[in-house]
Amino acid sequence: MTVKLFAIALLALPAVPAAAQTADANPMSTWLRNAYTNNRNGILRLADRMPEENYGMRPGPQQDVRTFGQQVGHLANYNYLWCSEAKGEKNPSPGNLEKLNTKAEFIKALNDAFAYCDGVYGALTDASGTQMIDITQENGRQTRNLRLGLLTLNYAHNNEIYGSMVIFLRMKGIVPPASEPRPKP
Repeated sequence: MTVKLFAIALLALPAVPAAAQTADANPMSTWLRNAYTNNRNGILRLADRMPEENYGMRPGPQQDVRTFGQQVGHLANYNYLWCSEAKGEKNPSPGNLEKLNTKAEFIKALNDAFAYCDGVYGALTDASGTQMIDITQENGRQTRNLRLGLLTLNYAHNNEIYGSMVIFLRMKGIVPPASEPRPKP
């Protein structure tokens, strides 16, 4: 009788969704994947919000500072670079994406780079994140790092460049997506 009651009680418990089980088993990678996804979505909305005529704008007279479009291309370049290293693949980037010319080209490159990274973040687990991987730095120096460390660097870099891009929108009187008023519940 006790076993029968126990079995009925177990059946009455709500099932734990698979996503919750994964998050519980992989708290670090789940957090990073969610942070990356939220940041990616904000960056794409921000890039879309900037009018095409301002993609060539710089925040001041310094010619060595990237234009808004070059910021978008820079993000695409580094998402390809760091996600390919995290994946252990050759960088699939078609070239220097800072040299594109139109808003449509920049946004396509950014979408493509994020789509490539989505698979890398999607496959990440806490166990795979703690694996040491080989990395080639910008200066050509070979190093090793945790996969989770490299992908955290990628997320942080995306967030840093997002902050720079917000300044361009503010200079044009455009409210960045993250600063829009929230709908009332």
